[in-house]
Amino acid sequence: MNELQDLDRRHHLHPFTDHRTMHQTGTHVIVRGEGCYLIDQTGKRLLDGLAGLWCVNIGYSNPRVVQAVQQQMQQLPYYCSFFNTTTEPSIRLAHKLADLAPVRLNHTIFCNSGSEANDTALKLIRAYNKLRGKPQKTKILSRTYSYHGVTLATTSLTGLPTCYQPFDLPLPGFIHVPGPYRYGAKTTLTDEEYGQWCLSQTRDIIQKEGADTIAAMFVEPIQGAGGVIVPPKGYLSELRALLREHEILFVADEVISGFGRLGDWFASNLWDLDPDILTLAKGVTSGYLPLGATMLSDEIVETLHQGGYLAHGYTYSGHPTACACALENIAVIEDMGLIQTTREQTGPYFQKKLRALKDHPAVGEVRGCQLIGAIEIKAPGAPNTLGAKAASIARENGVIVRGIRDLIAMSPPLIITPPEIDQLFDAVHKTLDSLLI
Repeated sequence: MNELQDLDRRHHLHPFTDHRTMHQTGTHVIVRGEGCYLIDQTGKRLLDGLAGLWCVNIGYSNPRVVQAVQQQMQQLPYYCSFFNTTTEPSIRLAHKLADLAPVRLNHTIFCNSGSEANDTALKLIRAYNKLRGKPQKTKILSRTYSYHGVTLATTSLTGLPTCYQPFDLPLPGFIHVPGPYRYGAKTTLTDEEYGQWCLSQTRDIIQKEGADTIAAMFVEPIQGAGGVIVPPKGYLSELRALLREHEILFVADEVISGFGRLGDWFASNLWDLDPDILTLAKGVTSGYLPLGATMLSDEIVETLHQGGYLAHGYTYSGHPTACACALENIAVIEDMGLIQTTREQTGPYFQKKLRALKDHPAVGEVRGCQLIGAIEIKAPGAPNTLGAKAASIARENGVIVRGIRDLIAMSPPLIITPPEIDQLFDAVHKTLDSLLI
């Protein structure tokens, strides 16, 4: 294994990593996955409390999905959707997504990731407005503490300075309005009051910029990588109404929240968001293969069709093996009743265990919804380092969580059981105790 770590050090650039720090101790190599567990290079068994990267909804090594991928690889491993041609899995997946998504979203263009799904949305929005005689509508709104990807354009969307500042972004025309992160704002306002303040600021920015120049706003129903920021009561519905009032498209970024994590196929259904565009990835295949998608309303697609030749897409758009993987993954979620179980059993139990930690002396706040949660840490230590420290200690305690600034985030596979939730929170409790020592 030292050989692998040495090769990694010499040749492999990791995403979102301080390589000098990592290589002081050597890369952590994962070799196997089973259900909710990962096994590392030392043979240690770790409960994955983050589902890979918010994505392994059905757990690791599900035999049905593995078999579906194998069969598709044997029949037709790849063909494109260019040249007036496509494959059966991409057709059937587009149809299935139309059945699951909010009612106006009946059209899908595929890609390879959430970043590409949002980048695709940005490009098609520009085409849509140009075709309907409003080419001046090019500005894009998103929120502070949002995460929408890492392409040049989607990094500009992302409202995290650690993502955009090293690259001298955002690009012109990308505008960040306040996200409803009351705890981070250190305000005395309630969640609802702070949400109203954010809405007021958004309204003012729209007026200042001019609604006739703003094309769309990208919104994560729950801001995941920014710290599991749950919207205050009424905030999303009022934001949706504000954007509709000013003829600004509403783009729901459901890359994390889609496919059951919140107890529905999409959070847009839970909050009746009626998005004009919906972007997805991660849970669509449970991370087994790369796949992203941009879903568009009937109105937008009708306008795009008027433009004739659509000069957009990727070599792997609608990749048949990835689409076959997604179809079987969705079937597993349905057949196992994972959405209902999340909504009625494991989600409420996860939240009960999460909220039981709110009075721990190392905890500043807990928040979450169904099978996603965050714990703000107020233990001694340098600012913006406690999350990473806690995640490292948690791994020693046998579980994987994500460290973000001074918080830890969790989003386990949807197949997690109550005893496994107990194991996760027992380890997190021990981790919090260790931070006070």
